[in-house]
Amino acid sequence: QVQLVESGGGLVQPGGSLRLSCAASGSIFRLADMYWYRQAPGKQRESVAGITSAGTTTYADSVKGRFTISRDNAKYIVYLQMNSLKPEDTAVYYCKIVVGRYNNWGQGTQVTVSS
Repeated sequence: QVQLVESGGGLVQPGGSLRLSCAASGSIFRLADMYWYRQAPGKQRESVAGITSAGTTTYADSVKGRFTISRDNAKYIVYLQMNSLKPEDTAVYYCKIVVGRYNNWGQGTQVTVSS
């Protein structure tokens, strides 16, 4: 089983930036599609961004132009660079690994955007 550990969350003012990291425990990372999701209080978990093993990226409309997903296959880490943060970006952010029919989630990291 691949373990995922997210980090980088915190409190930031509107308009600020954060970079989230998700470290995977195994080399299978190189074959995996990786995703960032978020869940705000009282809301369903939603997809934020994804990156395939080949490096193709996708984004939710709500974050296009502000967030960037990237990966480092040598370090088994996927990043989410978040710029121009808004209060509505406040949520717990989770990363997810998908390889074939296998998938697993990290424990999440809290992002709070508030003045």
